[in-house]
Amino acid sequence: MSVNIRCATTDDLLNIQHCNLQCLPENYQMKYYLYHALSWPQLSYVAEDEKGRIVGYVLAKMEEDCEDNPHGHITSLAVKRSHRRLGIAQKLMNQASRAMVECFGANLQFEVSEVEPKYYADGEDAYAMKRDLTSFHHEKALRDRAHKEGNVHTHLGRCCGDHS
Repeated sequence: MSVNIRCATTDDLLNIQHCNLQCLPENYQMKYYLYHALSWPQLSYVAEDEKGRIVGYVLAKMEEDCEDNPHGHITSLAVKRSHRRLGIAQKLMNQASRAMVECFGANLQFEVSEVEPKYYADGEDAYAMKRDLTSFHHEKALRDRAHKEGNVHTHLGRCCGDHS
């Protein structure tokens, strides 16, 4: 089963919302999705199946009130039941994490930092999580060095202005 991970667009919002309704007990109004798409367009991703149907998504944003240590938040992550256990959620998380580092120099550490008991409508707990992205910073440093030396490299965001 082939899946394509790509940056989410405003054209995807209805399908992202539909995926959320199918997968999660906590659902959001369209303004929630629009807020992410317009405020941080390079941080949210969708997973598409072979027919271009959205089977998963991740919504991410940067902390707005943080001056010292920029960090991001994964605000919603979902994969349709038919496509679970294929590593799609991990791919979505990695892509969003790389984009945060690439574009914002974020330092994220996904480990449980707080539990909000019975947060969701179905009684499930909510977890505030953090993730150490040291390895992503290392990847970025290698790409930056390659860029300075004129070597070919892969862009994960639209940060340095050179997308050849």
